[in-house]
Amino acid sequence: MSNKQSFNVCFCFQRKFRLWMAEPPEDIKNVFYLYAQNGTMTIDDLQKFLIEFQGESSATKEDAQAIFDSLKHLNIFQRKELDLGAFFRYLLGDLNPPLSSKVHHDMNSPLAHYFLFTGHNSYLKGNQLSSNSSVRPIINALRQGVRVIELDLWQGSKKNDVVVRHGGTLTSPVDLIKCLRAIKENAFVASEYPVVITFEDHLHSNLQAKVATMLTETFGDMLYSPDSEFLREFPSPASLKRRILISTKPPKYPESQKPGDQSGSTDHKQESEQDDEEDEDKDEENAIPEYKQLIAIHAGKPKRGLDKWHIDPNKVRRLSLNEQQLKNETRTRGSDIVRFTQRNLLRVSPKGTRLNSSNYNPMLAWTHGAQMVAFNMQGHGKYLWIMEGMFRANGGCGYVKKPEFLLASPNNEVFDPNASLPVKKTLKVKVYMGDGWRLDFHRTHFDLCSPPDFYVRVGIAGVPSDKTKMMETEPIQDQWVPVWNKEFTFPLRVPELAVLRVEVNEYDTPARHDFGGQTCLPIRELRTGIRAVPLHSERGQKYTSVRLLMRFELTNEV
Repeated sequence: MSNKQSFNVCFCFQRKFRLWMAEPPEDIKNVFYLYAQNGTMTIDDLQKFLIEFQGESSATKEDAQAIFDSLKHLNIFQRKELDLGAFFRYLLGDLNPPLSSKVHHDMNSPLAHYFLFTGHNSYLKGNQLSSNSSVRPIINALRQGVRVIELDLWQGSKKNDVVVRHGGTLTSPVDLIKCLRAIKENAFVASEYPVVITFEDHLHSNLQAKVATMLTETFGDMLYSPDSEFLREFPSPASLKRRILISTKPPKYPESQKPGDQSGSTDHKQESEQDDEEDEDKDEENAIPEYKQLIAIHAGKPKRGLDKWHIDPNKVRRLSLNEQQLKNETRTRGSDIVRFTQRNLLRVSPKGTRLNSSNYNPMLAWTHGAQMVAFNMQGHGKYLWIMEGMFRANGGCGYVKKPEFLLASPNNEVFDPNASLPVKKTLKVKVYMGDGWRLDFHRTHFDLCSPPDFYVRVGIAGVPSDKTKMMETEPIQDQWVPVWNKEFTFPLRVPELAVLRVEVNEYDTPARHDFGGQTCLPIRELRTGIRAVPLHSERGQKYTSVRLLMRFELTNEV
């Protein structure tokens, strides 16, 4: 099916192009006729297709009936049978996603057994030096599923005020109470699992008392307060549903230092937590009781003289490093870090030189078990896309269970991220076609004189031995509904941490190619078979209509 679309050229001429409508690729036709009888599919036929071809072993007749019902507007045989067109509509529709929308991981293990969707300087709207502080980035992050919000606490211009800002910079402040209220109103919109607020605390004890009052009055019963000062083991996400946890290390100020002094570099917060030689017990002696008792996750180093990766059998804690410090530590202490994160929490943040709010590759942190890999959510780019892709797992709830090899094993073996590993699985990805740009974009968005020339780039983000360069299809010229029928194969050694990267660009010569959409998908969560893959903008917003039709096959290596 087609009609024509016109484009102006040089103000005097018009070019007309045949506008093709989406039609089933040959593979789709073959699959349909494999399961159809006399040119149509019954509910039983569709259920058989879901089980055998799509790998949905638990698919029921009710599931097949729901698909029939979703197509009722097509009035196909009174919804008793599907023809090829209706089957194709289903495959390219919302009921055929590449990932499950339900929480399906075990949520009853300690918090240390999960990766947590974590933000860095969650209040900043832009760069780290001069942008505004606001509640809007906090709201956006929470609604996207972020479960760890970071707030830097400082004395305001009035001595009894507490504000949030990035110290030692020109960033504007925002009142702490506004941030807390925004968290309360938005914490559980995207997920019912707990939200952790990490404070970088620069306050005197009188203002700590004020913060304690703000917390209890704002959150009430939502606030989780441990029964004892230190936890022997972190509670589980399931036991903390719709609860708020505070994580911080109260400061210990010398007589000469004023808490309201915000001078210093942007690395100040990292230095205050990572390079302080005083042990955490001593630091918290100055914290007032009502503030101290609200700390659910204690941060800081162990007692003086003990190794930073020391594991205390009687209490768990959170340690923080920046990305460069983690990289340095992993060169000689990789197994110790993995062992530490089996019980304790490790938070990794961007290095202080990322003034433009860029991000870093999260894979090094994840492969060493770091639970809180903190990102600048106001940025964009491939590393943020990978982060968003990882947390599309487990229904997008913001908690992803770590692979078993990063947890304690019965024989006390520890995963070595640097070890040479055999190929465990092979992923085959076939890109059939794409559709939806003509609905979500103006006809001259990509090219003033013709329809777009789309091509797809596919690759793997993962451990170094799994990481690949992006491979490409050929550009399809002058088509809003391009058909590629291109297959790619990826051998995987650690599929549990691998993320499939997909990008669509519009080919331009010699100018920079235009962006046409992207997504990242956690490979261990992929639903096999033929799937409709929604694409997102550079800022991570899901397009209304744009999607790719793809096939995924994941096989075990013998």
